[in-house]
This record gives sequence, C-alpha cells and structure tokens, in this order.
Amino acid sequence: MTQPRQRKGIEGRIVGIAAAGAVLLGGAGVWAYVQSDGSGTDGKSGAAHRPAAAKVDPGIVHASDRAGQSLNITIDDGPDPKWTPKVLDVLKRQGVKAVFCMIGPQAKAHPELVKQVVAAGHRLCDHTISHDIGMGKKPDAYQSEQILDAQKMIEDAAGGAEVEYYRAPGGAFTPYSRQLAADHGMRPLGWNIDSKDFERKGTASIENTVRNEIRKGPTVLFHDGGGDRAQTVEALEHLLPWMKQQGYGFGFPQR
Repeated sequence: MTQPRQRKGIEGRIVGIAAAGAVLLGGAGVWAYVQSDGSGTDGKSGAAHRPAAAKVDPGIVHASDRAGQSLNITIDDGPDPKWTPKVLDVLKRQGVKAVFCMIGPQAKAHPELVKQVVAAGHRLCDHTISHDIGMGKKPDAYQSEQILDAQKMIEDAAGGAEVEYYRAPGGAFTPYSRQLAADHGMRPLGWNIDSKDFERKGTASIENTVRNEIRKGPTVLFHDGGGDRAQTVEALEHLLPWMKQQGYGFGFPQR
C-alpha cells in the first residue's frame, strides 16, 4: 500500500497539452451516471488539484508488474455498499489483489469501503466523476474536472492513500487526459479482457468469455458497481481458482 501524499491546494494549473496519436481500446460495457453540470466539486469548473510529486508514463498500460504468466484483476464502477464487500471477500479468500477503478461520488458516499479496499492491499484507480463515455469529445476543462475532482474524492475517502491509475470510461482516453492523469501520478490503465459481466447474461457467459480470451493479455475487467453484480461475484468464485490452475499468478499493472 502506498503512503499518503501531501495535497497542495493549487488551482488553475491545468495547461492544454497537445499530443499526437490517440490510443484506441476495444469496446467495453459502460453505463452512464448522471452527468456533471460542468461545475467542479469545489464550485469551479475544471478545478485543479495538487500535482503528483513524480510523473508517470502517459501511455496506456496493460502489462503486469509481475514476471512470468500473470494477470491483473481490475474492478470498475464502485464502490457499492452491497457488491464491493462481496468482491473483497472473494479476493481475500483467494489471496488475490486487484485494482479498484472508482467513481468519485461513489467513493465520497462510501469512504468506509474505500478504506477497506486500501487496507486489504488493493490499489485505487480514478474512473471519473460521471462515467461519461463521451468525455473524450468534451473540452479539456471538462476532462480536467472529471479526472481531478474524482481523484480528490477518492483520495479523501481513502484517508490520503494514492490513486495510482486512471481509467477513462469506455476507453475514452485522449492525449490530453492521458498526460493530465500522468502529471498527477496516475498511469492510464487499459484492459485486454472484458468479461462482459455488465450484460448480465449469466455466470456461465462471464466465465466462458474470460476463459476464451485469457490469452489476449494480462488485464481483466470486471465490475462491482452499476447494477446487480451477483453474477460477477459468482464468476470470480470460479474463475480465480481456474486461473491459478492454468498457471497464472496475479500482479498489478505497471506504472
């Protein structure tokens, strides 16, 4: 678990950054929260928060920090008071650590769950304020608000623990958002295997999707928020032991 970083209340330091080459990700199941009205959580549009002490690579990461045959388990759209504890329980019993990509207002509403995630040795990821899958087409100021206000909410809820990754809703990364996240200590995080658990087609469907795509790459996407996740919990119960039987270990995405 990383140590809390000192937060410097600096506003108005968001600079538009031009970079070539947008990175495309495969389609993912997404669902929209009520979108922001354009004002930041502090009442200022696109308000900036403290920059990170050290910048990270702005490239979208998929690779694991663990050598050998390894997987990164990532859990999106929480925390949720019903499903996050169940996911945490499965992970604990299986001895697996994961990255939890959290929605800012959800983290603010359930700080006890954020602290449980951190205390269990999992890592935090910024998944924006509104889960707006169209944010890649919005102004830079809007992207700044979505990313930086969510980072502050999650870190405040966690008691200061660092948010180490940023995952754009639906993979809607832009050169600007990737660089902004990196400048604030968050590595942009992609995925290789989408479990499609958001479709709720049954536990067997989730399991078959992951089993069939396991060789696509190390980072696997599940959800603990956005609806009924009973099928996800059951699928994790079966998939994590199966992954171990296939010779996989578990790490975190590289930073």
